[in-house]
Amino acid sequence: MPPETPLDRLIAVMAALRDPATGCPWDQVQDFASIAPYTIEEAYEVADAIARGPEPAALQDELGDLLLQVVYHARMAEERGWFAFQDVAQGITDKMIRRHPHVFGDAAARDAGAQTAAWEAQKASERAQRAETGVLAGIPVGLPALTRAAKLTRRAARVGFDWPDAAAVLDKLEEEAAELRAELPDARPERLADELGDLLFVLANLARKLELDPEAVLRGANEKFTRRFNSIEQALASEGRTPAEATLEEMEAAWQAAKRAGL
Repeated sequence: MPPETPLDRLIAVMAALRDPATGCPWDQVQDFASIAPYTIEEAYEVADAIARGPEPAALQDELGDLLLQVVYHARMAEERGWFAFQDVAQGITDKMIRRHPHVFGDAAARDAGAQTAAWEAQKASERAQRAETGVLAGIPVGLPALTRAAKLTRRAARVGFDWPDAAAVLDKLEEEAAELRAELPDARPERLADELGDLLFVLANLARKLELDPEAVLRGANEKFTRRFNSIEQALASEGRTPAEATLEEMEAAWQAAKRAGL
């Protein structure tokens, strides 16, 4: 009998946790819907570990947490007689081979353009097999909204539905900002939400035209805001005060000082 692999042990641990008689009470009652938020959270924690820099131990730990999510969903599917972890692994292996003929077959397809064409052709074929029709079919609704917006517009751009350049997107951004401004006096929540949504959607388009990831760009802005606001707190703490005890003008001065310091 071949030796047990670490993955075999993980699959066995999950089966034990889900055992109806002797398993963990919390794990026993979970289902796909209740576990899905943890799956998304763990994917973000992997991204966070990568963004923090070269911390191999942290990245290994987060990848383990993400792998557990795959094993968890596969176990619940196996309990229903749908598929098992091995089927998931086999499926993704077959898909990668199909989508990379330049590696696993057609050596003539090695140039970048041919690779992209082959990849998209395979994806289109797979969507057709799943009876997903239409240019926008198959883009998951559960993606982060900015990421989905970029993917939707990228897919539409492939058939020519796109702005000519980033400058044209900026013009549209100004138009949408003006429409949002026009709604401010009435302040109807549904209209404000609609116009703000349009503005965010155009911003996602702009990121795509600039070949930037809108989620990564916003994460960077979040981190910059955090650094600068922490600097405000530290500056005020040196005076024995908190932000709640400072004026907006004082906090703005500290913000500009942090900005000049390169934070």
